[in-house]
Formats: sequence, C-alpha cells, structure tokens
Amino acid sequence: MPSPDTAASGQTAPSHEDRDPIGFRFDNTYARLPERFYARLNPTAVAAPRLIRVNADLSRRLGLDPDALASTTGVEVLAGNRIAAGAEPLALAYAGHQFGHFVPQLGDGRTNLLGEVIAPDGARYDIQLKGSGPTPFSRRGDGRAALGPVLREYLVSEAMAALGVPTTRALAAVTTGEYVLREAELPGAILTRVAASHLRVGTFQYFAAQGDTEAIRTLADYAIARHYPEAAQAPQPYRALLDGVIARQASLIAQWMLLGFVHGVMNTDNSAISGETIDYGPCAFMEAYDPAMVFSSIDRQGRYSYSNQPHAAHWNLARLAESLLPVMAQEAGSEEAALAAAYEALAAFSTQFETARTAGLRRKLGLATEHPGDAELAHTLLGRMAANRADFTLTFRRLCDAAATPEADREVRTLFTDPAAYDSWATEWRQRLQQEPVSAQQRSAAMRMANPLFIPRNHRVEEALEAAEEQQDFQPFEQLLDVVTHPYEDRPNLERYATPARPEQRVVQTFCGT
Repeated sequence: MPSPDTAASGQTAPSHEDRDPIGFRFDNTYARLPERFYARLNPTAVAAPRLIRVNADLSRRLGLDPDALASTTGVEVLAGNRIAAGAEPLALAYAGHQFGHFVPQLGDGRTNLLGEVIAPDGARYDIQLKGSGPTPFSRRGDGRAALGPVLREYLVSEAMAALGVPTTRALAAVTTGEYVLREAELPGAILTRVAASHLRVGTFQYFAAQGDTEAIRTLADYAIARHYPEAAQAPQPYRALLDGVIARQASLIAQWMLLGFVHGVMNTDNSAISGETIDYGPCAFMEAYDPAMVFSSIDRQGRYSYSNQPHAAHWNLARLAESLLPVMAQEAGSEEAALAAAYEALAAFSTQFETARTAGLRRKLGLATEHPGDAELAHTLLGRMAANRADFTLTFRRLCDAAATPEADREVRTLFTDPAAYDSWATEWRQRLQQEPVSAQQRSAAMRMANPLFIPRNHRVEEALEAAEEQQDFQPFEQLLDVVTHPYEDRPNLERYATPARPEQRVVQTFCGT
C-alpha cells in the first residue's frame, strides 16, 4: 500500500487547535484493526467552506447539536479544515469488480472516515467526509467532489431513508470555495455521509486477492461483531455471516425494485456488507416502466439495468462467498465442504428475493392475505405497464384510490396508452380484492403507506442541481428535499413534483460524480 505521506504531501493541514465543541462521541473500532486495512491521513483543507445545510433530524438522532454543526467551527469540521475531537481520520482499503473487471486496489480515493459515533440509542455509525481530498488510493484523481453529485446524493439518500429503504444518510453538505475540473470547471463541495459502516464486498476481495487469510478472518470477525452478532453463536459463524449478508441484500434489492429505483453502478465496491444502499452516482428512479431501463452513461451493455439488479446482486454475493472460502473451509473442515456451503447459501438468494418482492407487491396492490395467484396478478400488471409506458410511481399511487372506489379507475386509465389493458386487469384485481377481510377504506389507507406519491424525479433533481451550480440558488434543492422526504403524504400545491417529465424535460442519462 502506498504511504499516506505520498497523498498528504503538499496539503494544507487541518487545524487541531481549539478542538470543536460539537460533541461527537467517537469510538473508532476500525482504526484499531491492523494498519494494512487503511491509510491514516487527514482531509485536505479547503479555501473557503460555506454551509449548504445540516440535517437537523439526523444530527439529533446521532446525539449532535445541529446548531453547533452549523457554526463556524462545525463547518470547518464538515469541510475537513478542522479535526473533530476524538476523530482518527482514515482512508479505507478495498478492491472491487467494476462492470465485471477486477481491480485489486481501489480504496477511498476521495473520502475520509473521521471515525465512528455512538448514538444515544447505542447504534454505531461511521462519519465520513466525501470529496475531502486525495488519498493513497486516488489513482491520480483530485480526491474532490463537485457540487452537483453531492446534492444528488443528499437528495436521493434522504429520499430513500424516508421511503424506508436501508441507506447511507446525508448529515451535511458544504461548498469548498474551490473548483474541480470534470467536463468543465465545477464548484466543489463535500458531503458528510453517515453509514452503519463502510465495509464492502470489495473490502473482503482486497485481502482475498492477496491471499491474506488472516486479514479475511479479522475482517469477518469484525463484520460479525458489528453487523451480525447472532452469527457468532452459530456452529459455523462465517457461513452464518454469508447467510446474513445474502438475506439483507435480497431484501434490499427487492425494495429497490418495488420503487422503480435503478442504482446504476452495482460494482462489488458499492455492495455494502451492512445491507444498506451506498454510493449514489448515476442512480435514478424510473418514470415510464421499462424493465430494461438504464440511466448510467457508462453502463453501455445494460449490466446494471433495472431488471438485472437481482442478478447483479447475486453475482456480487458470489464474489463475497469466494473471498470467504478460506475461513469457511477451516470451520467446515475442508474446501469441498466450504464450497458446498457457499453454493447452498447463494442458492437461497433467489427465493429470498422473490419472497420479499412478492410480499411487497401484495402490499402495493392492497392484498393483506396470501393467495397462489398473487404473483401472477402483479406481474401481469407490470407487463401491461411496460407495454403501455405507464408511469411506475403514479400507477401504484392511483391504485390506492381505485381500491376504495371503481370511479377512480379513470385516473389510472389515463396512464396507459391503451386504457383497455388496464380495464381487463382491474377486473381480475377486484375479484381478488373481494377475498380480502379488510374494508375498502382500510385497504386504501394501507396502500398509501406502500405506494409513494413523491420520488426524486430526474428532471426535478436536475433542475435543483442546475440552479445550485449555475446560480448559487439552493431554494429548488431545499424545496425538492422537503417534498421527497415526505413521500407518502398528499400535500396541496405540490402536484408538479408528482408529475412525470414532458418529452423535452426527460433525463435519459445520469453520470458518475468522479
């Protein structure tokens, strides 16, 4: 691993004087792991940091004072110009398959893990600065982030949290007073990201590629202690760890699919062991339902298209299983037994995913009980939505009203190019609803908690980012953030945020922030 000094040379050192009064309760367990797991270095100070916003609700959940975070001292910490009391800044080492091609050393090329905080409820969270300057893993990159991608991650990650999807969170965003060079000179920014951890499939691959079984065992023990403590009591803890990660990933991808979410860059270094959604680069939510939908400008083969996401997740999990085989073999007694256990664990993914997705589709359709034909009923609707380019989010939201009264069918029909395609399906759906024990009003209310009205529609996101980048106007960002963090509420005068893009507004490509 390159020396941290190679990345730190020439950088302006953050201040350690008058340590901040923000009150981070740091307890940095990752920093106690062997030093080949990371590089120790501080963020690179920036010229003129200015606060965009602090996530007050999340701050309080972490036991922090949002006013202190928004203070001059707090902004210096959020910008990397001051090291918070108790922080032990690190850049994490990991590898990864990127679009199927293995890179043996990736690592945190533009992020800095300040440390781990213990929230008042006892939960442990990573506090990370994203866009905080070069590290030994930067691969000649500048280590910085542009304002647009920072705001995109803030918006979408907080929307996902409000939708109930496991995700990293945005604690704060600041501008740097500097520019970064991408396709043009763009204003720079830094995101403060909160995560259950930043352990990735690629973290295990990093040590597996080196044949470092001792490090794999250390990392696996750490992952068990931090995320899967019940696995420690299992007869084969490393097999139980693999089972746990597979189960969480199956549930996570099902939730993505139920919302029409396309991650866009499901590389193994973007696959979190915790089961959280991480790294919101070229992500997007579909409007017109299209199973083959791809937004990422670099995904030219559709590897990470909407419908391929379960397959991509399964492939990533197979890479995790490969990495764990040396320690699984030791606990199973042989390589053959470990390989059989890995295959058995991976075989469970499809069933777990389909079970979670079908249960979610039942909720979206107002079905509180289970009947054998439910999955077929749901997939028939999805097929007709695809053929008629029906808006994914609005179709399910308007079904909430149609579940209460057939008179509301007319609002659903308008979303289909051939309304008769909806009509014939709705007849079967209503026959199925008659078998449910709840009232129409109860059903409709429950469906409203499964079918959001507001998502971060791509054209609205782009409008907000352009206003911030080109005019330093953050009001569209603030308004959109307020809308998407209340996704299930009917709110007057905000219809434009629920309306699909007109043809000239459509965003068909999204881009990585690097």
